[in-house]
Amino acid sequence: MTVIKQQDFIDSIYDALQYISYYHPVDFVRALRKAYEREQNPAAKNAIAQILVNSKMCAIGHRPLCQDTGIVTCFVRLGMNVTFDGDMTIEEMVNEGTRRAYCCADNPLRKSVLVDPIGARVNTKDNTPAITHISTIPGDKVEILIASKGGGSENKSKLVMLN
Repeated sequence: MTVIKQQDFIDSIYDALQYISYYHPVDFVRALRKAYEREQNPAAKNAIAQILVNSKMCAIGHRPLCQDTGIVTCFVRLGMNVTFDGDMTIEEMVNEGTRRAYCCADNPLRKSVLVDPIGARVNTKDNTPAITHISTIPGDKVEILIASKGGGSENKSKLVMLN
């Protein structure tokens, strides 16, 4: 039986969210660098260069890659032989890690979650609740996949021609 301390789980969520806020995955940076080297169009090459410079500045300064640091989605694969030393549920621990990451004084992340998106549109001010999916797996390990997805990619537009 594996026993995981509640605070260790919360710290892992916090650390992961801070990390993904300022580091692009290495394979992404390598692919972008290769694209930059191959690109022949000056405007496109300049756009790629700006992304690479931004990525480097964010990594060095530990600042968010994008101003829209998103809504947290967490997939927890919980081994059947795992217990937690603490009194919080998995959802509560994920939310506490999220709260700490988004309210961190050293690298505050933009809080964009609403209490009730249909109602008065009041911000929770700590980016909780996170969207948490839990599944059980055989074994004595916990696997966490966490993402912070901004909403800009979901914006819809419409073109209307007026005469």
